[in-house]
Amino acid sequence: MNVSELARRLKVTSNELLEKLPGMGFDIGRRAIKVDDRLAMKITEAWKNRERQLREQAKLTEIRSVGEVGEDGKPIGGDISIPQVITVRDFAARMNLPITKVLATLMKSGVLASMNERIDFDTASIIGQDLGFNVLLEEGETESASDVTGQEKLKGILAEESLTKATRPPVIVVMGHVDHGKTKILDAIRKTDVVATESGGITQHIGAYQVHKNGRTITFIDTPGHEAFTAMRSRGARVADIAILVVAADDGVQPQTKEAIKIIQDAKLPFVVAINKIDKPEADLEKTKSDLSALGLLPEDWGGDVVCLPVSAKDGTGIDDLLETLLLVADLNKESIMSDPDRLAIGTTIESKVNKGEGPVATILIQAGTLHVGDNLCLGDDFCGKVRALKDYKGMEIKEALPGMPAKIIGLKLAPEVGSIVEVCKDIKNLNRDIKYKKLSQQKDFSLTSVSQVEDTSANAKSINLIIKADVLGSLEAILESLAKKETPEVKIKIIAKGLGIITEADIAKAEATNAKIIGFKVKPMTAVATLARDKKVEIKIYEVIYHLIEDIEEEIKLLATQEKKQKMIGKLEVMKVFRREHASMIVGGKVIEGGLTPTTTAIIVRNGEALVVGKVPRLECFRKSVENVAEGQECGLTFEGKPVIEEKDIIEFYN
Repeated sequence: MNVSELARRLKVTSNELLEKLPGMGFDIGRRAIKVDDRLAMKITEAWKNRERQLREQAKLTEIRSVGEVGEDGKPIGGDISIPQVITVRDFAARMNLPITKVLATLMKSGVLASMNERIDFDTASIIGQDLGFNVLLEEGETESASDVTGQEKLKGILAEESLTKATRPPVIVVMGHVDHGKTKILDAIRKTDVVATESGGITQHIGAYQVHKNGRTITFIDTPGHEAFTAMRSRGARVADIAILVVAADDGVQPQTKEAIKIIQDAKLPFVVAINKIDKPEADLEKTKSDLSALGLLPEDWGGDVVCLPVSAKDGTGIDDLLETLLLVADLNKESIMSDPDRLAIGTTIESKVNKGEGPVATILIQAGTLHVGDNLCLGDDFCGKVRALKDYKGMEIKEALPGMPAKIIGLKLAPEVGSIVEVCKDIKNLNRDIKYKKLSQQKDFSLTSVSQVEDTSANAKSINLIIKADVLGSLEAILESLAKKETPEVKIKIIAKGLGIITEADIAKAEATNAKIIGFKVKPMTAVATLARDKKVEIKIYEVIYHLIEDIEEEIKLLATQEKKQKMIGKLEVMKVFRREHASMIVGGKVIEGGLTPTTTAIIVRNGEALVVGKVPRLECFRKSVENVAEGQECGLTFEGKPVIEEKDIIEFYN
């Protein structure tokens, strides 16, 4: 037999095989090309025994070293590939390093980040070099070419717009921690009750609205504050001119407050702070200002340059002052709030969904130009439809949408991804017109199942298989983002399929074939489909609030997760006599010298202090009767299932 063929069967390289054979007692020479078939069989058997011993020794070491803390080994380094943006946790996993080591290295470089926070490729590259790795950009993981081209084009257009003399309504983004009153402030401004229309009293979609003050129009973007909406919040900041940072006077600065501050500062947005809930007895304005000062935001009345306005969304106190201040800030930054209404329209997708009667629809914030009914629209090089109808934020039909105005577009051939750039195309001859509904698989996949490639845990990891259907793209993305953070090494979340619209028979069939659960967010199955699901024993869960969905998945992960195995030694027995030896088991007798014994699935044979093999003891006997417990000092017989190597004077360690 050729050495190369033997190496292939043993799943090693020829060089590795030839290097290790002398140590196993087979010195056939480093340049051998062939081996005798009989010798090849002996080598194969010896190699398998060696591998088995290595596995057993690793298991023994793991069991017997419980509670010991090993020193961090130096990273072996090498090349790793990552996407353009990656969470710190995933970055650590790809380098096969402890998350604490990566966080510490980030801190040394002046980057304060949590394990679920995203870092860009440049930051990861620098940190990776410090840890001995060469970080490469993963192919196919960056934003699509059309997204990048669209964003660059919009950036260039907005830079040119600053040279024009036509003003447009300022776009205000409202940001802050969950339940600090962002939507209530908008309620007070718009005199409408948006909160009552949102499930659970929290905002779950990006909404864009307009109000009028002193004869001027102001556009507001209400970004959800719950942690599930990190990506949506950062998009909101990208399209805005001014930010309102809402901080509750009774709660002070919270984690998402800090995150919102970081997003605002990264986007270089002028902003004002609205200190809300001043009507509450426990409100503490000075403490809130102190918290802000600790983050480098020094209020004006403390000698700084940050405008802090006390407001009460509940009774309307300070709302007029807030609007006046926003207009003042807009005037101070008017050179960046200009637009040419005569050019072709271009804007950012704020929300998109598929309506039963209207088909794919999208809310677009027009950032330059004027959008008219009848205009042809495109996403990069793809023709995405013709404007059949336009509606304003109140749902009223309009003929055109001016710069700074949010408009709902009907007539699209696809539901554009939230954050994508949509523009009017003058010439559609060269565009790709053979485009169907934009598949969700084209989006960035937030599921960690696609990036957990460093360590192969597939053999041991459990998984939760999900099919997710949602009403709008923004919600679906937020769900995927949140689920990605909840996955653990022990339990993987596998997204079998994802999409928009109602739950169909095809979803039931796919769930049955893959043993998946169907998650519906604000979508339900038809009666016939629900009946089919019951017949096929496919579980469907419907949610109206995202964090309820995430909480349920968290509970399921906890139930499935393999708890950290801590092997506890419960007793030792000294072997006094070997009664029977069989192929894979033995019957022996001995005396309990420490602790107490019970039947166990983990028993280790120790000779002269060295662990030999691990097996299990399913049966204990005293006076020829099966017993469940044997106390210290008593004698008993037992059945050991495992490699039959036990001799007299050996010690059997029992573990739970």
